[in-house]
Amino acid sequence: MKLYFSSKQIPTIQHLSLPQRLDALQAAQKKLTGPEKLLLNILKLLILIPIFVLILQVSDNWFALLWALLVSLLYPIVIKPIEFSLCAKYLSQSNSQGT
Repeated sequence: MKLYFSSKQIPTIQHLSLPQRLDALQAAQKKLTGPEKLLLNILKLLILIPIFVLILQVSDNWFALLWALLVSLLYPIVIKPIEFSLCAKYLSQSNSQGT
């Protein structure tokens, strides 16, 4: 599975404008299978839960807020490439059908 860090890197939709790419990605997300959606949601939880745990620790340690901000930066760095890669196979199907 090739990782795409931007929607412009996906070959089947790189010629489209940004709103069109976002629409195509949204349509492809609806075609994801149950296990693929489950994988994405578990990965999201693995990033979001530590953020809230660190926020709860702010009353004892102010550096926890800094760590929460750093961990929140992982969200787009980790989730988006995996999401784009999972959706890429459904983008090629929808483009070949003419939608």
